[in-house]
Amino acid sequence: MRHVLRWLDRFSLAALLVLPAFLMHGRGVADTLIVLIDLAFLAACTLRRDWRFLRPLWWRVGLVWWGWLVLCSIPGMGIGGWLSFGHALAAVRLLLFVAALQFSVLRAPAARTWLGWVLTACALYIGLSALLQAATGRDLVGWRRGPQGELTGPFQHPRAGAPLSRLLFPVLLPPLARWFSAGGAWRAAALTLTVASVGTIVLIGQRMPALLTGLGLVVSGLLLPRLRVPMATAIVAGLLLVATSAVVSPPVWNRLVERFSTQMEHFSRSDYGLIYGRALAMAEARPVLGYGYEGFRNGCGLAAYCNIHPHNHYLEAATDSGVPGLVLFCLLMLCWWRDLFRGLWRRAEPLRVGLFVAALLQEWPLASASSFYAVEIAGFFLVMLGWGLAEADTAKSSLEGWNVQRGLTVEGDVI
Repeated sequence: MRHVLRWLDRFSLAALLVLPAFLMHGRGVADTLIVLIDLAFLAACTLRRDWRFLRPLWWRVGLVWWGWLVLCSIPGMGIGGWLSFGHALAAVRLLLFVAALQFSVLRAPAARTWLGWVLTACALYIGLSALLQAATGRDLVGWRRGPQGELTGPFQHPRAGAPLSRLLFPVLLPPLARWFSAGGAWRAAALTLTVASVGTIVLIGQRMPALLTGLGLVVSGLLLPRLRVPMATAIVAGLLLVATSAVVSPPVWNRLVERFSTQMEHFSRSDYGLIYGRALAMAEARPVLGYGYEGFRNGCGLAAYCNIHPHNHYLEAATDSGVPGLVLFCLLMLCWWRDLFRGLWRRAEPLRVGLFVAALLQEWPLASASSFYAVEIAGFFLVMLGWGLAEADTAKSSLEGWNVQRGLTVEGDVI
């Protein structure tokens, strides 16, 4: 049995380490790897008779949310038929994947270190491809800018900003903290790296990733006082780049300033405003059960502004599974954020702060986003979420061990 468990653990880690490459260039393979990691995790739990992953509040809330989504997708209750019902059943793989990373695959510090290097390579790959595209008009594989001048990086379509804005913080904050604390030339290098990273996000030209990156810089500065200078410097540099982009990069100026101003001024008549309005009307029409998995896609109708999803995870939850589903989805996000944030106010470690910020940006309620179930976008979030929860568990164990040594316990509970 030990041999089998060792094989399952090694397979899961290997699958996780190659997963990010397929999240970028092979959605079908990425989804298959997630399922295989889930199955290996369940097999290992059965062999070890270890079901601790069922204990956290986030798992119990997530299971209820998933069960309600499945109920709302049953043909006759939902409108998507058996295909919608099958997709709803399969959604549990996302929860199992997070649990597998938290409780098994990333328990060892070495595994988390290797994952950190892989995600750093992904961030560099996306960022440098976008910069090459800005300089030459094409990326490494020949993709041109997006239809409105966006930098697509290594992708055919404009989606470089979303993963890079999330990867940026867990990848950037740890070396930034070390370099800035070292002083001298290292401090200058830290400032340069921060400004270059934020500048890349701005040059990509996608509005929401740029805004969310600004939010991430603010949150990082609040939690990490020693990094407030580079965070503030990056915010100022980003604003200056936007202000001068009319000359430096007209497509950036057009998208981040002109189009954004017009969109906000006439939001209710914009594409996003029409989509959001339609989603709200649909949720109001079926407030209890919603329309089932992919409810917006199946129930929006033939209007020009209909889409495959409502571009907001919370509206997606409401149209899929009504107000109860929305409440459960919100509770799940709060549970995840709470667990990631645990202990950060007292002892803010740069890596944990970066992982918390990544999760906060991904599920920010006011953000426009792809579907919550879109693996090519949500996959990076789920990987970093599982990593963050594993780091939080390690930090909690270390703190409890320190308190036990000092006698600060009452009947086994830390006081």
